[in-house]
Amino acid sequence: MSDQTLALDGLQTLANNTFTFAERVSYLKKHGIHSQSFSTLQPGMRYFDMPGIGYIAYMRKWGGTFVLSDPVCAPEQFAVILEHFHNRFPNANYIQVSKAVVDFLHLRFGLYGTQFGCESRIDLRKWSMSGKKKQILRTALNQAEKHNISVKERFSDDHTREISEAWIRTRKCKSNEIRFLIRPMEMNYRENERHFYAYQDGKAVGFIYFDPIYLNNEIISYVPNISRANADFKQGIFYTLMIRAMEVFKAEGVPFVDLGLIPMSLDSTTEHQESRILKKLEHLVYEKGNFLYNFKGLEFTKSRFRGEQFKTYCCHKRALPALEFLAMFRLTRLI
Repeated sequence: MSDQTLALDGLQTLANNTFTFAERVSYLKKHGIHSQSFSTLQPGMRYFDMPGIGYIAYMRKWGGTFVLSDPVCAPEQFAVILEHFHNRFPNANYIQVSKAVVDFLHLRFGLYGTQFGCESRIDLRKWSMSGKKKQILRTALNQAEKHNISVKERFSDDHTREISEAWIRTRKCKSNEIRFLIRPMEMNYRENERHFYAYQDGKAVGFIYFDPIYLNNEIISYVPNISRANADFKQGIFYTLMIRAMEVFKAEGVPFVDLGLIPMSLDSTTEHQESRILKKLEHLVYEKGNFLYNFKGLEFTKSRFRGEQFKTYCCHKRALPALEFLAMFRLTRLI
């Protein structure tokens, strides 16, 4: 038996322990580099903890186990914690994970790793509003100024629920807010969460909640996890809020802003570890499923910022995990 195997066996017993909330937050601040790391602390999550390593956040719904994001640990420890988690939950599905997680789970356990969408990151150190491709952003700012829209950061709610409920009534899916992939608006843990509100003549007409992204106890980025706008302002409010917030973050020395998930924004090619049938179905959902969710509109909006895009994946055991993905859509309340 190798030293590595002995070390892994020793860690197996430790994985039964449960972190205190303070311990979990300390791992988040050290290793929470994924855009969904902060969302792992949303209500209803369960945790697979390994002292000295980190944790994996997951939900169990309708007989399925759904992991959210990469493990909250150092990337060089992904193999250790994923090995033990898979041994306990061999049928788990992994949602919005990086290529590093895909590569390990595919090579070690034969799981499929199929693209689920894209994410986008903006380097604020190089960010500017110049260029033909950012004309729509400049137009949004001009329209906001014309309509007497101003943006302020606030640390208390300002008509938040009223704006949110009116916004939901305009959405494709009106029954509930999306959850899991988008953490709920009300969190028990809100440290370093940032709120920016848009006002017209003193009245709040839109807002964005930004979540911190950490590395080695420093905030290296923010991600807009929740955004709402008054139904009377269908164009421009998101752009205006984002640009003003980015100006604040840049002045503070924050190097990046992440735009988060762009679901079903897919590469036309198929990688060797991807499920071809699932990839085809995802393309079909993107083309025909806008009655469920505004996939195309979200992709267009986030593409206007010209960030650096990279793929995000789901990992699954079967080539066509139909029941699991139906449960996932129920979990996220898309249907």
